[in-house]
Amino acid sequence: MFWTRRSIYVLVVVATIPVFFYEVLGIKWLAMPWGVVLLLGTAAALMAGFKSTQTYGRYWAAQQAWMAIVARSRVWGTMCRDLVRDPEESKKLIYRHFAWLTALRYAMRQPKPWETVDKANNAEYRRSYTVPEKEASLEDELMMYVPCEEVAQILVASNKAARVLSLQGMAIRDALDRGAIDPGAFARLLGAIGDLHGQQCNSELIKGFPYPRQYAIVNMIFVRILCVLLPLGLIQELEKLNGIVNGFMAGNMVWLAIPLSVLVSWMYTSLDQVGESTANPFEGGSNDVPITRLCREIEVDLKEMLGEINLPRLDGGKHVVL
Repeated sequence: MFWTRRSIYVLVVVATIPVFFYEVLGIKWLAMPWGVVLLLGTAAALMAGFKSTQTYGRYWAAQQAWMAIVARSRVWGTMCRDLVRDPEESKKLIYRHFAWLTALRYAMRQPKPWETVDKANNAEYRRSYTVPEKEASLEDELMMYVPCEEVAQILVASNKAARVLSLQGMAIRDALDRGAIDPGAFARLLGAIGDLHGQQCNSELIKGFPYPRQYAIVNMIFVRILCVLLPLGLIQELEKLNGIVNGFMAGNMVWLAIPLSVLVSWMYTSLDQVGESTANPFEGGSNDVPITRLCREIEVDLKEMLGEINLPRLDGGKHVVL
């Protein structure tokens, strides 16, 4: 309710105005047949259900894509450790993989015009978590994993994560030419890079293509029309009860249209708000897929494979790392 409180304030005003005009000022023509509101409510319910299903599907697809990245990253680390003869060469390949993860997560955090993370109801939750991509530059992060000359090549690329995978392919080809790996290992490593390209595209598909705006706009319009017309339909139905209700509500049943219409309208507006927030699982909202934490977990797993002891923290201190 706190997250949707701004909508509740508006709904209270929208419900109170027609009831006041009808009951106090005597403008009786405001009442609307309940059948009209019922038809509109049915259409809005269908649209809300469709939107909820589709937006959650996008969130689920984002989870699947990044868990596949986690799995393939562990496979990459295992292959680099076991198929590459030179431990130093193996470490370079694994650290370059960290650079790919870094470039990809920064790309996923780039703002898009349709995202809602900057809206007031979402922005107020930022104090409870951190988004490292908003606090540190990509260049500084990449410098921890790859040489300066590679960082320069990555930063000038239009698709920085794809450039890292390109450098990775060049590195294993050079290792093959130098005899650091055999042809069979080269083929397996190259196939793994192809899998990583595929998972990157899956992630980019969700980031770069929003929930269809025509469906989002139509749903929003239906919900707003319903919120305006709902109290007008309830007025007439509740007035029929004035003659059969005793006590302090006798003759005042119309005023119940305010809380009832607010309750029903809040259900629809909340579903619409949840859908808008769920549709963009990489924008940096409080309920997004925690890609930064997943990258840190991958880094810990692969560094442990290398036998390193200086591992990154999985927590963000006081704050949750998204």
